[in-house]
Amino acid sequence: MENRVNRNVAAASRTKPVTGQEEDNVMNNTGYSELLNNIGLGNVDIAYFLILTVCLLVKTQKLKQRLDKFVLGKDGVSLEQDIIALFEDNKFLKINTDKNKKDIEALYKRMESAYQKMGLVKYDAFQQMGGKLSFSLALLNENNDGFIINSVHSTDGCYSYTKKIVAGESSITLGKEEEKALAIAMGIEKKEM
Repeated sequence: MENRVNRNVAAASRTKPVTGQEEDNVMNNTGYSELLNNIGLGNVDIAYFLILTVCLLVKTQKLKQRLDKFVLGKDGVSLEQDIIALFEDNKFLKINTDKNKKDIEALYKRMESAYQKMGLVKYDAFQQMGGKLSFSLALLNENNDGFIINSVHSTDGCYSYTKKIVAGESSITLGKEEEKALAIAMGIEKKEM
């Protein structure tokens, strides 16, 4: 073992100090570093690394500015509290949105059966009467179910009667004015002005 130590000491004493000429050999004639040659980038100019370093420093500075703006005046705990508050707000909004959807569906179901379509036709039932005092009024829901009220005005009095409508059809024969009122209510004919 002493022989090995002696050999290492002898080898260390044989190493010469680096001279000026050997320093010049570290950079070869083309200006590339031996270090770059050793890591496989011998043909890359060191100026590229400097430009890359400057670009990375600029990007890092911009990222730091964005982060500083994000956490401006905040510490980790207050930032965490803000994120938790946003999460809670998001849960609250989701619950309310789901509730609103259910409410809208319930209202839509109720509106299906409400009378939302109307057709009105005024007419003279008898030639001796003027002023179009008689009328046919059709009231329908979304499914075209409803009724027609027909009011006939004469010199003897006023008579009103109704006819049931199911899916846009009547089981009783309709008069001309009643058919027109039904067509207006269903959107088949335009309303009279």
